Amino acid sequence: MPERSLVSVIIIFLNEETFIQEAIESVFAQTYENWELLLVDDGSTDHSTDIARQYAENHPGKIRYLEHEGHQNRGMSASRNLGISHADGQYIGFLDADDVWLPNKVEEQVAILDSAPEAGLVCGRSQWWYSWTGIPADSLRDFVQSLDVPLDTLVQPPTLLRVFLKNEWASLHDIVVRREMVEAVGGYEESFCGMYEDQVFHAKLCLRYPAFVSTVSWCRYRQHPGACTARSHETGSTCSARNTFLKWLEDYLGRQGVKDETLWEVVQKELWPYHHPNLARISRQIRKFFRR
Repeated sequence: MPERSLVSVIIIFLNEETFIQEAIESVFAQTYENWELLLVDDGSTDHSTDIARQYAENHPGKIRYLEHEGHQNRGMSASRNLGISHADGQYIGFLDADDVWLPNKVEEQVAILDSAPEAGLVCGRSQWWYSWTGIPADSLRDFVQSLDVPLDTLVQPPTLLRVFLKNEWASLHDIVVRREMVEAVGGYEESFCGMYEDQVFHAKLCLRYPAFVSTVSWCRYRQHPGACTARSHETGSTCSARNTFLKWLEDYLGRQGVKDETLWEVVQKELWPYHHPNLARISRQIRKFFRR
C-alpha cells in the first residue's frame, strides 16, 4: 500500500500561552497520521515559546520549532512564509494558535484533494466558537458560517473571491492547499503583518484555482478579546486595514490582467466608501433614517 501524502501543518504564534497547547493537541488528535507540525514563533515573550520548544523536543521528526533570526517579531505573513519554506508536505494546512481542528479534518480534506486533482484547495464552513468559555450564554452564540456558493463541489475562480469580498463573514478560515499552488502564487504578502494577511493569500489562490467547498465544519474559530480581529475592531483600525487590502487587490488584479467584469464591479463597490467618505457617510445616515 503506497504511503499517504504528507501534510505540513503550520501554526504561527505570538504570545499564545493560553491556547497554543489546545491547538497542538487538536493536531495530535487527527485520525490522519502522516503529518508534520511546524511551530513558528513570531517573537513571543510569554511561555508559549517554552511550550512550543518542549513539544518539538518531545516529538523530534514530527514537530519542528522555528523562529525568525534574533527572535524577531516580523508579523503574521512573514511567519507563515517561514513555515512554508521549511514544509516538506505535498499539502499544507494553516491552523491559528487559538483555534482548534476537529479530529477528522485532515483525513477528509486529503481524501477530497486526492480524488479531485483539479482542485487547488479545499475548505469547509468554520464554526464561530464562543462556547469555549463554558459560559451558558455563550453556547447560544455559536454558529457555522454560510457560504453563498454551491457546496460539496468544485467552485471555479474567481467565484469564491467575489463571495468573501461581499461578505466578510464568509472569509476562509479553514483550508488545505496543494504545496505547488502556494509556491505558484508566491505565498503570503509580507507587507501585511496582521489584519487581512490571510485574505490577501486567499485572494491570490481563489483568483487562479478551483476550490472544493464542503458543507462540513472542521474548524472551531475561537472568538475572544485578544484575537487579532477583535483587537482591530477595538482600536478602530479595521476600516483602514480593509481599505489597504482593497487597494492592494485592485492593483493586483490590474497587474494580473484580470478581465472578469463582475469581480471588478464588486471591488469597485467595496472601494467606493473609501474613495467617497463624505457621500458614504450621508448614505449611511439616510439608510438609518429610513430604517427607523
